[in-house]
Amino acid sequence: MGIGELDREAHVPEGRPSGTAGSPRTLAEALRARGDDGLAALLRARPDLLGPVPNDVTQLATRAGTRASVVRALERLDRFSLQVAETLAVAPDPAPYPVLLGLLGGGDPEAPEAARSPEVAEALPRAVALLREQALVWGEDDRLRLVRTARELLSPSPQHPSPTGLGPTVAEATAGMSPGRLQEIVAAAGLPSTHDPVSAVAALTALFTDRERMAALLDTAPPEALSVLDRLVWGPPYGEVTAKPTPPVGWLRDRGLLLPVSPRTMVLPREVALHLRGGRAHRTPEPHAPRLEVAREYRPEAVDGAAAGQAYAALATVEELLKAWDHGGPAVLRAGGLSVRDLKRTATALDVPEPVAAFWLELAYGAGLLASDGEADERYAPTPAYDDWLDRPPAERWARLVTAWLTATRTPGLVGGQDAKGRTLSALGPDLDRAAAPEVRHRVLGLLATLPPGAAADPETLLGRLRWERPTRGASSAPRAGGPPAPAAGPADGTDPGAAGPWASETRTAAAPRPAAPRPPAELRERLARWALGDAELLGVTGRGALSTHARALLNLPLAKAAEPSAEGGGVEPEVAAERAAELLEPLLPRAVDHVLLQADLTAVAPGPLLRPLADALAVLADVESKGGATVYRFTPGSVRRALDTGRSASDLHAFLAAHARTPVPQPLAYLIDDVARKHGHLRIGAASAYVRCDDDALLGEIMADRRSAVLRLRRLAPTVLAAQTDPASLLEGLRSMGYAPAAESAGGDVLITRTDTHRTPPRTAPAPVPDGPPAPDATLLTAAVRAIRAGDRAATAVRKEPAVPVTAGGLPRTSAAETLATVQAAAMTGSAVWIGYVNAEGAASQRVIAPVRVEGGFVTGYDHTADEVRTYPLHRITGVAELADDDA
Repeated sequence: MGIGELDREAHVPEGRPSGTAGSPRTLAEALRARGDDGLAALLRARPDLLGPVPNDVTQLATRAGTRASVVRALERLDRFSLQVAETLAVAPDPAPYPVLLGLLGGGDPEAPEAARSPEVAEALPRAVALLREQALVWGEDDRLRLVRTARELLSPSPQHPSPTGLGPTVAEATAGMSPGRLQEIVAAAGLPSTHDPVSAVAALTALFTDRERMAALLDTAPPEALSVLDRLVWGPPYGEVTAKPTPPVGWLRDRGLLLPVSPRTMVLPREVALHLRGGRAHRTPEPHAPRLEVAREYRPEAVDGAAAGQAYAALATVEELLKAWDHGGPAVLRAGGLSVRDLKRTATALDVPEPVAAFWLELAYGAGLLASDGEADERYAPTPAYDDWLDRPPAERWARLVTAWLTATRTPGLVGGQDAKGRTLSALGPDLDRAAAPEVRHRVLGLLATLPPGAAADPETLLGRLRWERPTRGASSAPRAGGPPAPAAGPADGTDPGAAGPWASETRTAAAPRPAAPRPPAELRERLARWALGDAELLGVTGRGALSTHARALLNLPLAKAAEPSAEGGGVEPEVAAERAAELLEPLLPRAVDHVLLQADLTAVAPGPLLRPLADALAVLADVESKGGATVYRFTPGSVRRALDTGRSASDLHAFLAAHARTPVPQPLAYLIDDVARKHGHLRIGAASAYVRCDDDALLGEIMADRRSAVLRLRRLAPTVLAAQTDPASLLEGLRSMGYAPAAESAGGDVLITRTDTHRTPPRTAPAPVPDGPPAPDATLLTAAVRAIRAGDRAATAVRKEPAVPVTAGGLPRTSAAETLATVQAAAMTGSAVWIGYVNAEGAASQRVIAPVRVEGGFVTGYDHTADEVRTYPLHRITGVAELADDDA
């Protein structure tokens, strides 16, 4: 049985039942027949339909068929569900379920079961149910209909091929063709002539959908002609022809196996392609998600240990980054963000590549620990929240960072790329938000959570799974203007395939690269997944590629659901999930210690993370030489002088080391402290522009004689005073570089103590994520919305008494003010319900069924059956009122 016969079987005249009692004739009727759970499932799957809550089912159906809503729903389908929708777009309308199964499984619906794909037959009911739930498909199994807007987006036409690779039907491709040319094609195909174009098209369609006659026709084709068909059969179905096509192409054109859509472009009709494909709409149906493969397995304890070590390193990196900016970080670019030079400096300071440095910067920014200070000379600096963050236990600090990463839409991997205008994207700058980023991160972790503990996923199979779950994420489905694409030169046989289908972002590759062009959505989603895998390893969410135990607790965040991406809502509150993750991580982190090990080579070894007061004090007294499991500090004259500049004396430093060292203070270190302290402050520098004061005139003479002091332009004002043509800070730094230990002094002659005061921004909130559409509704909202839609539907379909009152174009009753007042007063006296039209203060019109209780002061108060509550309405906003029939009153 051919496709044409199946089409005739599926056709049912309007107004007659399709074989199933009560089969809905419109999408609104199909939605109205659903239960409350069915409406709630639709609103949960497509939350954009809730803004605002529809007045009734008819308005819900209308909104569900709008282009923007349908495109968004199609974008969120998995690959097989989308293939089913694409198949329905090229199937008869309406299509019986057996026809749909045949187009997806290959072969004739009447063929033996063995001739079909059992996997497709098994998965198809789930896909059809999903499309029904999302109101993309409606009707009983013998009359499946794709929503009109979806059919327009997915069905082939002379302007754009279908995602299936099929072209237009014979009827569509011959629209506008002259009757004479149609009769020539009919005669060349061996068919009797007809009296009109409609019957000619029908005869060709019947020929191309008849298996035996079509096979006999192709048996007479030249081998080269069959080669041309083979190139076009799986799409794109368009090819360019020369002004004088080759004989094989001419043979196909004369018999209608190729039909013209422009002077130099031919198309393979859909019926011919389906015959050559064996009746299959898709070359390779993908009914089941690809399996997630395990790359390697580890002991769960080893994974948790590696992840905990990386989590501790992440905390140290963020702390090191922000501590370096304690007194003010780099300047903010005029357009926002960090300059390339400052990003390189940050990467050098952290000893990481620039992309990794951008990740840490964006992480601190997304967690609200870093922001611009808002001053005239705007710079980046830690926020007050950073100090609160430092005071928390390490596990809680890690949980806050990871929670911020999971929910942030800012994407550090884009740094260094270009925006739509060709401008370079900078770290901490604008245009880094990608709404899909949180969903991708959650889904990556959710897929890792499906593996056994300690199992690391193969990245390529994970990416393949994501591609199956969201095959067309964010792609544009708008029909392209103009005719079908055609390459500049055809091959020897006179044809050349055209471009891809309507989901492609461009019809052909541009001749020159365009740096401003955005990346295709599918590629961006894959890159987001790859970045998510790398970021998770950096943060200690995964260890050795496997999901850690403490990270599994984070999957309870509302956006995450490990089992299925379309699962309902869920999870616990983010604070609870983060708290649980911190509890699991805390025992794995190294304990803070309160001592160091001093060594004779002027170094100190911290055998673990130091308590914060000890770490802060030691960071002033010594320089970090190396990091790792044990941090090595080195004491230098400069570091000791730095400690003395904070107001500490030599005895204070000796006492500090003795209190926190498990080993005796080495003699070289004691000598270093005493020697620097003895020289510290011997020279005094103040503002003249600047001067040097010293009681030892011989020392000043030594400075004057030193050639290195020439750049300071010193001159002696008195035996104990030198003046300089530079500012005090530069003079102080210059003399220190010469090996001296000067101290700054105030205008009163007192030594200035260097304070460790830090620069903080005013209180700042973390950047808000850019939402990926409306938020998922909770159960309370869904229940209220369904109740309101049902009540509005009852109001819209309530039976009115005859004769009917005048009705406005919007379907609202229209009565005069006097009639309105008299009717509602009478209803209040008798306790009956009435139908009113109402326009609110924003101008939105609606119809309601109310039972008036009190009418006074220009207001009517009564029980609103539509809202299921008592409400008060101003009489001047009621457009009209009508009594209900006795059965509905």
